[in-house]
Amino acid sequence: MFHLLVSYNGWKEGADTIPTGRIYIKADERPGSEMLTAGKLDTAKVSMVPALLVSETTGTGSQKARVAYINGLTQNARDTTIRYLVDTTIPGVANSALEDFAGQLGITKTMLTHTHWRVCDADLFRVLLLIQQDNAAVAKPGGATVFSTAGIQDQEEDLVSVMMPFGREFDPVLNALRVAAKGLNLRCVRADDIWIHHHVIQDIVDLIAKAKVVICDCSGRNPNVFYEIGIAHSLGKDVILITRAADDIPFDLRHLRYVSYLPNSEGLDLLTKAVEGRLRTLTA
Repeated sequence: MFHLLVSYNGWKEGADTIPTGRIYIKADERPGSEMLTAGKLDTAKVSMVPALLVSETTGTGSQKARVAYINGLTQNARDTTIRYLVDTTIPGVANSALEDFAGQLGITKTMLTHTHWRVCDADLFRVLLLIQQDNAAVAKPGGATVFSTAGIQDQEEDLVSVMMPFGREFDPVLNALRVAAKGLNLRCVRADDIWIHHHVIQDIVDLIAKAKVVICDCSGRNPNVFYEIGIAHSLGKDVILITRAADDIPFDLRHLRYVSYLPNSEGLDLLTKAVEGRLRTLTA
């Protein structure tokens, strides 16, 4: 699911305005209805879904769409001001590519020609990955050489993959996550639980690609975990971030929700409950 925001003049830095009458989100229609509470846009719900900021294909703005997250709304009968944070880690996407992949995005080319806001029921990041792969195939027929993402075609609906620093001190954390997953009949697998390929990175990518949800522990600012978060986001996976210290969450990720925990029995019990709640939402 994602927000499609189209504007004739493009989108300004940080915030912009759209006519309230151009918001095509209805309380009696999915998926837009999931963004509303008591018939009004709910900022908390809206902020959980990525947005695609697009200039009209015949407009004056940049013809490259950007991924962003909405973090504030101010509405009146005439105008709605939307505040957002652009994800600078994701390159802009040409309008022509959006047209080529319109079917996978659940849109039509016509939707890119007029100013409006709607909610689309498609996996935005998966389609962006397909666009990226399509561009790479044109630029380099030989394809990727570091690892394959073919495993995304074989997603396992009960699989939760865990990315965390290696070390026995994280075993209790893994056990807490497994309890959370087990309560929902899900399997929780950590990267070092598998060994299939000669190249460890391929095992990790396959584990991420096949998972329904990916849990990443940012504690200690481990570079491997950050790399794995990037892979998971690129593959369009639902990612649950956990950490022992808020400062371990990189600046570029602080606009996303994360779960803080203490590495003691009480803290791990609370972690289990919090993660179980997030898993329930993401796998419903």
